[in-house]
Amino acid sequence: METDEGERKVEESRERKRLSETPPDDDCCPICFGTFTVPCRSNCGHWYCGNCILQFWNYSSASKPCKCPMCTCKILNLMPEASLQQQQDQEVMEVLKSVQRYNLLFVGGARGLVQKVRELPFFVKRMLQALMDPDTNDSYLAEMRLFAMVLSILYRATPFDFIPTGGLGIGRVFDFSAVTLVLILRLVGIYRRRRLTQRVRHLAAMELLQE
Repeated sequence: METDEGERKVEESRERKRLSETPPDDDCCPICFGTFTVPCRSNCGHWYCGNCILQFWNYSSASKPCKCPMCTCKILNLMPEASLQQQQDQEVMEVLKSVQRYNLLFVGGARGLVQKVRELPFFVKRMLQALMDPDTNDSYLAEMRLFAMVLSILYRATPFDFIPTGGLGIGRVFDFSAVTLVLILRLVGIYRRRRLTQRVRHLAAMELLQE
């Protein structure tokens, strides 16, 4: 009797594990509201299409972990459905590769730091794009000032002294430059948005005249 009870508990445990590794049959991706494609489970337990959650991350703050659209928890790990590991489809493999890249970025520790250094060009590109986006709430001012501080430390460590400071000190010069750059890029983004809006209105007016 005890043996049967033990076997039943083992089977129930296996079933719970299997269900946790696959999305619910009657569920859909909460981002695209479609059937799951390359389903991935976040560390908070919610399922998404792999490509959907990565795009959501790309359009938010890509230098930080994505926040779960369902519960706003930080997604530090995405676990693809177990059966996908045997997939040979090129698109699926590309998404799985991107998911693995995401997981390495936010794994923490020395490994995560090394991966962040390797992905520095990507982070810089995303930061510049965000700085020129008038709709973003993240100004990246703190990150830019931190970067400026690191540059000032490196500059002091070199034998060069070609940047005029005007008595402010090299640290303040770099800090002021970072703040100025953030402001300029934001103004450029606003100008580009205004020009784009004017162009769209002009094209709409031309279409009305043609009708």
